[in-house]
Amino acid sequence: MTIPYAEVIGDPIAHSKSPLIHNFWLQKLGLAGEYRRTHVPADQLSYYLGRRREDEGWRGCNVTIPHKISIMQHLDAIDAAEVGAVNCIIPGASGLRGLNTDVLGLAEALSRCVARGPVLLLGTGGAARAAVAWVKSERYADLRLVARDRRKAEELLAEFGCQGEIYDYSSAADAMQGAIGILNATPMGMNGFASMPEDVLNALPRLRAGSFVLDMVYAPIETPLLRRATDLGFSAVDGLAMLIGQARSAFRLFFGETPPEEGDTELRAILTS
Repeated sequence: MTIPYAEVIGDPIAHSKSPLIHNFWLQKLGLAGEYRRTHVPADQLSYYLGRRREDEGWRGCNVTIPHKISIMQHLDAIDAAEVGAVNCIIPGASGLRGLNTDVLGLAEALSRCVARGPVLLLGTGGAARAAVAWVKSERYADLRLVARDRRKAEELLAEFGCQGEIYDYSSAADAMQGAIGILNATPMGMNGFASMPEDVLNALPRLRAGSFVLDMVYAPIETPLLRRATDLGFSAVDGLAMLIGQARSAFRLFFGETPPEEGDTELRAILTS
C-alpha cells in the first residue's frame, strides 16, 4: 500500500519547520501519511515536478524561498493568479494546480489586529505579494512599501492596482511615521541571511501606539525586529503564527481534513523547543 505524502520544497530548506507541523497534525488526527522537506535548486524545478507527476503517493507540496514566483511557469493551472505567487501545489485530473495559502495564514495571524491606518511592507518578493493581497482585502487605505529596488516596488503596486508610497531603507523613519503596522516579507533577520537594517530597527518608535509588527521570519522565532517591537510595547506577531495559519489550509488540501486550532498551543511548544 502506497503511503500518501506531501512535502515542502525550497533552497535552502533545512530550516523549514513545516514537517513538524504537518506530521504533528497527521498523528493527532490519526491519518496515514507523512510530510517531508526536499531540497530543490532552481535549475531542478522542472525535473522535480516531472517526477512528482508520476508519483501516485504524492499529495502535493508547499513552496518556499526562492521558488514562489518562478515555479508558476511549470504548472497547469493557477488559482493564485491574482496574488502572483504560489506557495502550495496539488495534483489533480487536469494536472498540477498552484494556490496561495499565505494570504489565509496572514489573515489568521493578524485576526486580532483590528486597528486601521497606514501599513508598512518590507520586500517585493513572493511573500510580499501575499501581504499586498491581504492589505488590499482588509481595505487598509495607505500602503507604504520599503524596497531596495524601486522598479520592482512600482511593478508590484501597479500589478495589484494599489496606491502607495515607495521608500528605500535609509528613509525607513519617514515611512514609519504614523503607521499602524509593519509586515516584514523579506528573509532579513533569518538565520543565514542578512540582518534587518539598523535604519528600520531605530525607526520603530515612530509607529503609532498600539501598532502591530509581523515578521514572517520564524528562524529564529524572536527576531531583532520583534524584540525591539516588544520592548516598545507593540503587538509582536512572530512568523510561526502565519506559518501555522497557512499550513492549516495546505494540510486540508493535501490530506482532506482541517486540523483543529485547539492543538496550536502544544504545537507552538514543539516548534520552539
